[in-house]
Amino acid sequence: MEDALKNRIVIILAISTTIFFFGTLSFYNSAMRQKSGRDKEMAVRLQLEEKINKFSQERSALEERAKAKEKEAEEVRTALEETKGILVQEQLVNQGLKEELKNVTKLKEAPGK
Repeated sequence: MEDALKNRIVIILAISTTIFFFGTLSFYNSAMRQKSGRDKEMAVRLQLEEKINKFSQERSALEERAKAKEKEAEEVRTALEETKGILVQEQLVNQGLKEELKNVTKLKEAPGK
């Protein structure tokens, strides 16, 4: 009887040890999968962060270029306005010279009649 009890206890312990062993393996596999998932997620996050930094730098560079182009356009506008002013003055001078030429031509023609 004593041997049967010992055998039962040994069998129960062997079964429970086997159950705990496979349970431990299952938990270990689950932990490894979770760790692998975290590692992949971290790699993706790092890549996205690098892309964000790259885009931020590109954006800053483009903003600076845009500001430079705006400044250049403003300088061109200013030069255009100055040129328009000079053109208007020259047109007025030309108009005055034309009138003066008409007057001189009239004066030359008047004594000849």
